[in-house]
Amino acid sequence: MSLPPFFSERDGAIWLEDIELKAVCDQLGTPTYVYSRAAIEAAMSSYIRALGDHPGMICYAVKANSNLAVLQVLAKLGAGFDIVSGGELARVLAAGGSADRIVFSGVAKKPSEMRAALQAGIHCFNVESVAELQVLASVAQELGLEAPVSLRVNPDVDAKTHPYISTGLAENKFGISMDEAFDTYTLAHQTAGLRVIGIDCHIGSQLTELAPFADALDRVLALVDKLADAGITLEHVDAGGGLGVRYKSETPPDISDYVAALKGPLADRGLSLMLEPGRSIVANAGVLLMQVDFLKETEKHNFALVDAAMNDMLRPALYQAWMDIRPIQASAAKAKPWNVVGPVCETGDFLGKDRELAIEAGDRLALFGAGAYGFVMASNYNTRGRAAEVLVEGNRMHVVRKRETVEELFANESLITES
Repeated sequence: MSLPPFFSERDGAIWLEDIELKAVCDQLGTPTYVYSRAAIEAAMSSYIRALGDHPGMICYAVKANSNLAVLQVLAKLGAGFDIVSGGELARVLAAGGSADRIVFSGVAKKPSEMRAALQAGIHCFNVESVAELQVLASVAQELGLEAPVSLRVNPDVDAKTHPYISTGLAENKFGISMDEAFDTYTLAHQTAGLRVIGIDCHIGSQLTELAPFADALDRVLALVDKLADAGITLEHVDAGGGLGVRYKSETPPDISDYVAALKGPLADRGLSLMLEPGRSIVANAGVLLMQVDFLKETEKHNFALVDAAMNDMLRPALYQAWMDIRPIQASAAKAKPWNVVGPVCETGDFLGKDRELAIEAGDRLALFGAGAYGFVMASNYNTRGRAAEVLVEGNRMHVVRKRETVEELFANESLITES
């Protein structure tokens, strides 16, 4: 299996751009996340080129990786941003993102978050229920503002992905059903404080074929046409994100083919296209570096006990996700099948199972595809400080988040004062 773009192997060692991964470990220790600026820029630029002169916006899904430096890199390319919380709004603005290039998604926005977004002047709210619509209208009226909205509709399309990241079926919590969508649009159109400008649809994540996207878009456009006949004219279709990446043997469509399949049907209707990619921009731009602390061979399994854990990278434990693991330097050890596991006190604390690895205690490993849904899902379980984050730029290494200390974990806690 080949390395992702911008990674290379030189004399038995793995490099990212012009930085040897060993140098990162030597300088900062492990576990550490490392991201490639060039890889992030290349992926976002592919989306921007694919959209071309078709009106619209590429809004990076901040939940995939919300490091301020990553957001800064994307903002400088002119990216829009898809947020799901007030905290993400603050991050985007702090990183230099433009408020008028932000769409606010999510099923349970608080009035305080709505207020902050309205005052900042965001581009659009993706509304997911009648109840949310009513609260947003109330907040907008209090402020004397008009909230631009699109409704997220649930097209009941099977994304053919892991059930935890499938979002477009009728049984999922997301969106408004197609049966209720027309009446909800009519309500929004007639409600003071709201300005209906679009329609939103996101059916899931890590999709590796175009058919589900096309199926969902067909259903969305049928509703767009029905609304137009009723005098409710929309400006954009937000097709969400969800394009998959290669972790092992997946063969997702090219970004250019994906965007072409979506913007084609919109051209005749004069609709702009909004997209919310996340994983496909940052996943393969990053690795999680770790050290093998102990090797433990048993009758049933060989265990490589590493210093990264499920609190650092949750995807394997949560989704049973397969992520490539490799030593960052060649070893003279004999290759054996190893279960790569962490120190957290859970049987589910694993990063990879049955991996053929030539390793010894003290070796460093890289877990690939870690740029998306890695650090952002990290926790302090077992009172473990979260990992450091590094952004590589050619032969320069920027520490964009220092390693968390135990003292910092205590900072917001207090002992009881005994009377």
